[in-house]
Amino acid sequence: MAIKVLIVEDNPVARSFLCRVVQESFSDEIVITEAGDLETARRQMGLLAPTAPETATHPFKLILVDLELPDGNGMELLSQLAQYPATKIVTTLYSDDDHLFPALQCGADGYLLKEDRFEVLVEELQKIVRGQPPLSPAIARRLLNHFRQGPGGTAGLSEPGLAGSSGFQSSRPMPMGPGATLDHKHLTPRESEVLTYLSKGFTIKEIANLMGIKWFTVNDHIKSIYKKLDVSSRAEAAVMASKQGLV
Repeated sequence: MAIKVLIVEDNPVARSFLCRVVQESFSDEIVITEAGDLETARRQMGLLAPTAPETATHPFKLILVDLELPDGNGMELLSQLAQYPATKIVTTLYSDDDHLFPALQCGADGYLLKEDRFEVLVEELQKIVRGQPPLSPAIARRLLNHFRQGPGGTAGLSEPGLAGSSGFQSSRPMPMGPGATLDHKHLTPRESEVLTYLSKGFTIKEIANLMGIKWFTVNDHIKSIYKKLDVSSRAEAAVMASKQGLV
């Protein structure tokens, strides 16, 4: 089944450019839908329908969102998509803190600058299959500088919302009490298999190849694993799996 991608961008030239970036970034069969404003995007995702968008039979798996749109701000859409099962990437010209941090707080899983070269954007977008947040180099540096200058000079970034975390929180394993256990009864056989591979350090794309499934499907399993185990990073999940002898 083809992977559905939605590009929300009002500039036709920029939309065409982003379409080429997406097509070049992934080897999977891609079906791209374009929206030039928030209303069109909401209609495409079923947000204007009475049923919840996450119940759609074939929801979008990747959404690129511009921040400045004719009928509103892209952050409104990000907030509305908090429970939507997709990887949400901001594509914008704004690299300042006033746009970057609110976008991440609204649930963006990555932040790309449209002014970057085609090759750079492709390389950054491809990080999704490795379980890494797509961040333009200038944005990555800004984030590092921000956290280095934070209280005590230390802070961490979690894996992106690809794995179910809506914020960039610490990826260090959380201390676990002696009674903490991994309840396999709540994990499906597929999820247990994915967790085992994750704990062994395989990337999302490698897991997909090993299991013979799409990488977006692996990503969905990871989201479910994180939710069921109440963790927010690969490291925390690996700790729990290690305690149970999976690795």
